[in-house]
Amino acid sequence: MKRNIINFLANWKKKPNRKPLIIRGARQVGKTYTITDFGKNHFDKFIKLDFEKSPRLKKIFNDDLDVRNIFEMIELEIGVEIIVGKTLLFFDEIQLCPQALVALRYFYEDMPEMHVIAAGSLLEFEMEKISFPVGRVEFKYMYPMTFDEFLVNTGNEKLAAKRPDLFETKKTSEFILLELYRQLKLYFIVGGMPEAVKTYILSSLKAVSEVHENLFNSFIQDILKYEKSIELDILRNVLEAIPINASQNIKYVNLCPGATIYKIKKTLKILEKCLLVNPIHSSSAAGLPLSSCINKSTLKLCFLDIGFMQHICGIKAGEILNSNNLVKTYQGVLCEQFIGQELLASGGSQNQKMYFWSRIGKNSNAEIDFLIVRNGEIFPLEIKNGPAGKLKSLHLFFDEHPNIKKGFVLNTGKAGKVEKINFRPLITKI
Repeated sequence: MKRNIINFLANWKKKPNRKPLIIRGARQVGKTYTITDFGKNHFDKFIKLDFEKSPRLKKIFNDDLDVRNIFEMIELEIGVEIIVGKTLLFFDEIQLCPQALVALRYFYEDMPEMHVIAAGSLLEFEMEKISFPVGRVEFKYMYPMTFDEFLVNTGNEKLAAKRPDLFETKKTSEFILLELYRQLKLYFIVGGMPEAVKTYILSSLKAVSEVHENLFNSFIQDILKYEKSIELDILRNVLEAIPINASQNIKYVNLCPGATIYKIKKTLKILEKCLLVNPIHSSSAAGLPLSSCINKSTLKLCFLDIGFMQHICGIKAGEILNSNNLVKTYQGVLCEQFIGQELLASGGSQNQKMYFWSRIGKNSNAEIDFLIVRNGEIFPLEIKNGPAGKLKSLHLFFDEHPNIKKGFVLNTGKAGKVEKINFRPLITKI
């Protein structure tokens, strides 16, 4: 599987002020495969310590955290010589060995020329419990495959190169658009979890559904391992309800009727730690950063993966494949999830965080699906079909923010511009 993060890793390898790198992401988004592929193809030697498969490796970090002693013990255990500068040392499932997490600071302080990458799926649970080496490591988030990655891995690399960019005005041919929409429908069903994409390539859409069901059950079991106090029924109910409510302002009672708000909030926080959901906060967009003007009582959620989401929602594949208007399919929930997922993978609205705009009025409410910041400027982003005159929320946003000169509407119609509003195809690269 070809992943875009490989370019980031190649640049990290060359950095003169390189720090140990921690790859963060939900389970089964492809962290281990990608780092292993990178290590084997970009280094003379690749050493992986998997603390889940080989718990005995934890003893390496039991006595002291002197880097040279650690190297000697790894070489004895693995039987491979470590050559600084030519070896990639990879700690997999590092959350299972907290002392290895602590040791990363000493790799940076005592041997910064060594290439060290760590990864773990439930790191947030462990990072709260230890004295974490802040400032001595760097982080990179990894998400399910983007639409571009899906295209590349399904043999549509040339088509991926033809996707228009949000800030481009160049027209895309009707033929290219139709083919991109055809592939987008498949992406809505398959999603970007690597196992689902691989199964689609080698088998069928029906087999993909089985992968999604297995993913659901494995996520449940993983969470129960780390949060033994959580109630299984509430966890399942909330996890099943989030995709259905993903594009709406969250009302906790709708996520698990009968459960207390406290327990629902606790469950949501756990799912956020697992990176199964990402919060989208309401910001007034009064200035930068967007985080400085948020409404803490208003919240939406972006789910981990669109294919996984449609499976939980129980949407029929035929409904998506036969749709003439994806923006209206399943009340637009899938399109908003798609754009949120793409936006998050490209850095989020700002600084890896997600924001939208909303205003609650006496007679009517207004909402913009997403806010994005590019080069110090704020842009509203809507997902909606229809003419400019019907985009009431967007017009209201511009009235209240006269200094913002441009906004975008993604739809399945034609590209164009009306005053401040720029219309782009739904398949546009964010």
